[in-house]
Amino acid sequence: MSAYLHCLSHTPLVGYLDPAPEVLAEVDGVVAAARAAIAAFDPELVVLFAPDHYNGFFYDVMPSFCIGMAATAIGDFHSAAGELAVPRELAEACAKAVLEAGVDAAVSYRMQVDHGFAQPLELLLGGLDRRPVIPVFVNSVAIPLPGFQRARLLGEAIGRFARTLERRVLFLGSGGLSHQPPVPELAHVDARMADRLMGSGRHLPADERQARQQRVITAAERFVADPHSLHPLNPEWDQHFLDLLAQGRMAELDGLGNADLSALAGKSTHEVKTWVAACAALSAFGPYQAGARYYRPIPEWIAGFGSLSARPLS
Repeated sequence: MSAYLHCLSHTPLVGYLDPAPEVLAEVDGVVAAARAAIAAFDPELVVLFAPDHYNGFFYDVMPSFCIGMAATAIGDFHSAAGELAVPRELAEACAKAVLEAGVDAAVSYRMQVDHGFAQPLELLLGGLDRRPVIPVFVNSVAIPLPGFQRARLLGEAIGRFARTLERRVLFLGSGGLSHQPPVPELAHVDARMADRLMGSGRHLPADERQARQQRVITAAERFVADPHSLHPLNPEWDQHFLDLLAQGRMAELDGLGNADLSALAGKSTHEVKTWVAACAALSAFGPYQAGARYYRPIPEWIAGFGSLSARPLS
């Protein structure tokens, strides 16, 4: 048995509003190197921790965590669409092990996912169905949110399960770092949008989805022109977060409350809990060594954009 980790920011704005060509080339190089390292590891199973942006999970039932027994990507923002290659029996065994470890996680046999899941599979593995993948949803936008400690315990439970398998396991974390795009909040929307957040947004008409996507693009354009039009990026906090993960110090985040994190780095920064869960899963294989690391604030993508790899020391 062996394990490898890669965490990567995602953004729906790739190709819609890109940074300068040299920055885009830099990011492309980081992704290409990560893809090559993963190919060399040759994973036999992928566990992907990722969020949702009111495309698959809604307030009709909003779990803190959900493990997919089957999953379909919707293809928003031109991300890959289609079925993920979920090994059902392994996913069921994983969910059972997580519950037995004392971590409450829902299950779904019809999980619907968006670019948060699709992008890392597409960029790092070449497609949605190239490797068996267990998708693990971590609620990162819909209040009430799980805290850092719960995300860490989830990851540790999944890591202990993965250790029982005679497989090369890749842990992926998708999202973050500091950012706050225009995501609606249930407490501050009209009745029509509230209905969308409560479940009717699961199957949006094409024109409404296009309008929703255009709102994000427009917000990014304004953010480039005026960094105070949205919550500012926080490179200092982002680098501190990367330091903690690179050094295996995830537990130090347990005391950071959700409101404090939002104030520090933006309300969508809670996506970094996918990175915490992934690193915690890797830690179940023993102490680890961080490898390639990258960070750059990219306002065009409304993101502190990061990448981090790691592997067990032995």
